[in-house]
Amino acid sequence: MNQQNLLQQLLLIGVGTTSLVAEKLRQVSNQWVKEGRLNADQAKAMVDEVLTHLKEDAASLDEAVQRQTRQFLEGLGVPQQSEIDELRGRIDRLERDLRELKNRSW
Repeated sequence: MNQQNLLQQLLLIGVGTTSLVAEKLRQVSNQWVKEGRLNADQAKAMVDEVLTHLKEDAASLDEAVQRQTRQFLEGLGVPQQSEIDELRGRIDRLERDLRELKNRSW
């Protein structure tokens, strides 16, 4: 398994775990409302707060994984897309210049 696939699987596991936690949290808060331990507004506020923190943590994790992936690929010498695009542009210009030189010499 390559590094990119591993990172993607870890992210998917994180997303799945977050979804599972959110669902269980909703179930527990609904149960607490039925038992009278919380009112509906308190339960909603609690769920919203926890989900907000989970989303923030997921965003931080995503950024960290992307940063690690970039560093890993750079360490292997894999060029970034912007570098490839720049080289393609340079090749296009060189080919155009070469055609112009050939046309002049004929």
